Amino acid sequence: MREKVIPLQMVGWILGIVVLAIGILNLFLVHPVPGVVFLLLSALYAPYTDTLLKVRFGFSIPLVVKIFLGLAIIWFTLGVSDLGDMID
Repeated sequence: MREKVIPLQMVGWILGIVVLAIGILNLFLVHPVPGVVFLLLSALYAPYTDTLLKVRFGFSIPLVVKIFLGLAIIWFTLGVSDLGDMID
């Protein structure tokens, strides 16, 4: 029996969408500053950002780092942020 494995790029896109949603919710419900920061961080997950970083600066952010960053943002939002308190 063959198992379907979720490609790592799909995990990156899902985390990017989640970080974007957290940024939008923070922007309107909590405070604009963390909302704007999360919106900017969500841009790191777009494929054109990788291409732009590779062309202009000669490096790109590895997908594993993006996954850890996304999980840290979710953990921070649910644990420490005021948005996490609104969800409860």
